[in-house]
Amino acid sequence: MNLYCTRCAAPGTCYVNQNSFLASSTFRLALLYVMLFTVSVLLLFSFVYWSSVRYMASQSDAAIRTEIQTLAERYENRGVPGLRRLILDRITRQQPTGSSLYLLSDPLGRPIVGNISRWPKVSPEDGWFNFNLDTSDRDDPDLHLARARHFQLTGGFRLLVGQDIHELKSAQRGMITALGWGVVLTVLLGLAGGFFISRKMLARLEVINETSQRIIAGELERRVPVSSRQDEFDRLSANLNQMLDQIQELMDGIRQVSDNIAHDLKTPLFHLRQKLESLVSRESSDGSNSQELQAALNEADRLLNLFNALLRIARLESESARTIKQPLSLPDLVYDVAELYEPLSDEKHQHLSVNVQSPVSILADRDMLFQALANLVDNAVKYTPEGGNIDLAVTAEAYGGSVSVCDRGPGIASTEREKVFQRFYRADVSRSTPGNGLGLSLVRAVIHLHNGTLTLRDNHPGLCVQMTLPKNLADLKI
Repeated sequence: MNLYCTRCAAPGTCYVNQNSFLASSTFRLALLYVMLFTVSVLLLFSFVYWSSVRYMASQSDAAIRTEIQTLAERYENRGVPGLRRLILDRITRQQPTGSSLYLLSDPLGRPIVGNISRWPKVSPEDGWFNFNLDTSDRDDPDLHLARARHFQLTGGFRLLVGQDIHELKSAQRGMITALGWGVVLTVLLGLAGGFFISRKMLARLEVINETSQRIIAGELERRVPVSSRQDEFDRLSANLNQMLDQIQELMDGIRQVSDNIAHDLKTPLFHLRQKLESLVSRESSDGSNSQELQAALNEADRLLNLFNALLRIARLESESARTIKQPLSLPDLVYDVAELYEPLSDEKHQHLSVNVQSPVSILADRDMLFQALANLVDNAVKYTPEGGNIDLAVTAEAYGGSVSVCDRGPGIASTEREKVFQRFYRADVSRSTPGNGLGLSLVRAVIHLHNGTLTLRDNHPGLCVQMTLPKNLADLKI
């Protein structure tokens, strides 16, 4: 399946982001950091809560012990009357809904003085009572918890001193709520920060990816932008640019050497052909050597065509060949190529058909596309057996159009479909036929120059070659 640019709808032209933002490694790394930070904050808040609650509970217990000690000293000095007056004074001075609790009872358990009516019905734990207060005489519907400690006085009297810890529990619940909201805000702010940081990192990576994709598409002069910040991304971009410069320099050197070799060999071959042609024209009428000279002349022509094809492919791949942009009707182009090869197919009793589903116009170089399509039809005629069918089809696409050439020949194995685009590569089934293995290389160079794609697929039997071309001016590479 081909990928097409979401901006210009051209196949293989621009970088296509296939991964969603949530699946990116930068966002997953930020999310992991947020999770670790949230766990750390949760542990910290738990420690703060536990320390605060423990401190408030210890302070309350310490206050109760201090109050018991004070009341016990009053009892030792002034007896029950003095203790009674002190308890009444403490109860009177605090608010009606105060937190201090008192109860003094005689040896028979009967209350003498206090602000609670009876002893708790719960069993003490290490001398401490934790019980629910009777709030029927208050206007407070909430359940109040109390914590108290009893003290045995001489003479059988019993003293209970405690505190209403309702406010303490309310403070603890408020602290839990505040800490919970703190954790929620930490998560939200962490996600927002992670989202922002990930977007910034992805934006810079996107620049590198898009530049790389354009270089893959053939724009070898492209380089990754480098900002003035000189951070790790800029150092990476600078190293990539240096690597690309060196690669382009090496490729230019190899291309220049190949081009020079082709030029240097083309001239003596052309002179050789001229001499052979002169010998053929001066050959005696008996024709004793005419066949050998004609064969040598044909071989010289084949070598010249080979070097011309090599030079043309080199110019196309280096984009030194200028494209003549003009509106082009794909159906007219297909009909012209079919008309050119119809006599050749008739000699082999082949049926050459053209199927145009809808008119398609693009902006392209007609001569280049004509040569590319002619190479495909020539291969189809060459490899289709006598009496076989050759089908040419034109299809309109949303981004442009496509032309397919389907034959009934031996086809190309799926393992060799990428290799056949290499120069001089020929499959085993085609080695017995004339050719030099440059036809598909030239076709791919032309399609690549027009930002198109070339696809090979089975025809059962045979091979279908599909050329897909964009139609917009913005998609054409100059």
